[in-house]
Amino acid sequence: MTEPALDGLIDALRRLPGVGVKSAQRLAFHLLQHDRDGARRLATALNDAVQRMRHCQRCHTFTEAEVCSTCLDPRRDARLLCVVETPADQAALERSGSYKGLYFVLMGRISPLDGLGADDIGAARLLERAVEGGVEEVILATGFTAEGEVTAHALATALKARGIKVTRLARGVPAGSELEYVDLGTIAHAMGDRR
Repeated sequence: MTEPALDGLIDALRRLPGVGVKSAQRLAFHLLQHDRDGARRLATALNDAVQRMRHCQRCHTFTEAEVCSTCLDPRRDARLLCVVETPADQAALERSGSYKGLYFVLMGRISPLDGLGADDIGAARLLERAVEGGVEEVILATGFTAEGEVTAHALATALKARGIKVTRLARGVPAGSELEYVDLGTIAHAMGDRR
């Protein structure tokens, strides 16, 4: 029988994506046995983030301010609005250095099996943001999963009905890869989306 505090820690760690019971136990025992200072820092950082972080009023990403620094940056191209599923997707695009426009973060994707529709992912807020003025193109950068494709299709239909130019991220064979090692679905999409 374990102690209630340990059970609570293990249960809390299990909420993390990809962390099952054994991994949560291993993490809990490591923190308690080898890194109590790290455990305190983690607890403080989590509490601080939960208390201070909120959604940007314009793009819906996480920020400590009313409006995030990306939305406030006058060097960003306000004619371009890139729609992503999560703040992690936004961060990946930023790391690429290839995009200099603004964003809208859905905080999810349409998933009928999970009971998530367009209203649950902020589609109405996106449509409001896209027609505010100044936006000339909405780039749909949702994932290439079944849910991501459904989300992109639903958003594209709604945006086009409002006369907004909509594009989708290209997909295809990764740079530096050999065709024999690329999955067949990727090859098929690359062939269909060739330019």
